[in-house]
Amino acid sequence: MGRKYFLETSGCQMNFHDGEQLSARLEAEGYERTDREHAADVVVINTCSVRERAEEKLYTRLGEIREATAHRVDRPVIAVTGCVAQQEGATLFARRVAPDVVIGTQSVGQLTAALVEARATRRPVVDIQPHDDVSVPLGMVRPSDPVRAWVTIIEGCNEFCAFCVVPYTRGHERMRPVSHILAEVEAAVRSGRHEVQLLGQIVNHYQAPDDPECDFPDLLRRVSAVPGVWRVRFASPHPRHVSQRLIDVLREVPEVCRHLHMPVQSGSNRILRFMRRRYTREFYLDLVERLRRDVPGIALSTDVIVGFPTESESEFEETLDLVRRARYHSMFSFKYSPRPNTLALKRLPDDVSEAEKTRRIMALQALQKDIQGEWFDSAVGRFEAVLVDGVSRRRGFELAGRTSGNTVVNFPGPSEWIGRLVGVRITAAAPNSLRGKVVSPDIRGAR
Repeated sequence: MGRKYFLETSGCQMNFHDGEQLSARLEAEGYERTDREHAADVVVINTCSVRERAEEKLYTRLGEIREATAHRVDRPVIAVTGCVAQQEGATLFARRVAPDVVIGTQSVGQLTAALVEARATRRPVVDIQPHDDVSVPLGMVRPSDPVRAWVTIIEGCNEFCAFCVVPYTRGHERMRPVSHILAEVEAAVRSGRHEVQLLGQIVNHYQAPDDPECDFPDLLRRVSAVPGVWRVRFASPHPRHVSQRLIDVLREVPEVCRHLHMPVQSGSNRILRFMRRRYTREFYLDLVERLRRDVPGIALSTDVIVGFPTESESEFEETLDLVRRARYHSMFSFKYSPRPNTLALKRLPDDVSEAEKTRRIMALQALQKDIQGEWFDSAVGRFEAVLVDGVSRRRGFELAGRTSGNTVVNFPGPSEWIGRLVGVRITAAAPNSLRGKVVSPDIRGAR
């Protein structure tokens, strides 16, 4: 029997894309994937450190894996990768339940060599060294999604927002050559993927190192022009870098989805300044107005943090007011939690109580639920182009897909439609999705 590996990933889309690279590298060395951790020769836990208690959750998971494999004489080699690995490094070996290998975010390509060394020596192996090379050899990604492909265009971040650990776990900003990006997109299309999602910590800060004329709006046009690309999405842009040229692309290029995820984080100018976001609420709301004016039908989503250090009740009310004005189609909301190395941890007291953070996030989510419900109700009767990406989560006998605006639509249909762009008439709205009926089973080229 061949060697087997088990891979578990948490966190953002970039983390899942890293998981695809880890899978490809392991399979290139002859490993076969298994969904049973107790049967694996190698167990990889690909971690995220953005939220609170990430380290404690990792140690709990390591304990579960050790217990599940305790009966085996040839216990598996356990590797921790991702942002917690980069953040904690060799300190992960100090706990009673520890991994065998720790590989940081910039050392993904070193995993297989580290596994060999750990198995041969039975000593801990760690590699969290920074690597400026962000090239990914073609074929070194094992796609985990049958419909879409994730393509990283930037690694790292130079923004240093006060609440964010990413610059400390992903390193400084490094751009991939546009030639590499286009080659990866072409390979994705050949493998049957027709939606491309471009990834970067500040994705719209992209500037090609191999072509001075290629900035992010130009990259979107070039990716959209690749034959076989039906849809292009990207995450996550920073509001400061949403240029008029980017807005023009959102309006003019049919393949670029009419959806923009634009994290605001707070509606208070003082809190935004403490967060080091480097824009004002007035700037942000003006940008929302321009987007709605210049790109009819665009769907906007956002991230919001409540309970940031020193946030007063009136400043939280400013956030609620901004949300009412921006009228997001969807939102990710979080209670502030101190993260290692960040400026907020070093300089500001975590002085908003947990109970108050909970009250504020519940109020924010209730407001967003009402706004989202109004958007969804207004969609009933509308015709939407939907890329079918799988089976419905709630009804296994139905299919599901997403509109250009990134709204989930569930509808009856055969499994042969997965991967197609279909025309759907929206028939009903639910709290977090829409329902519809397919009226055209193939509309390739439509938004």
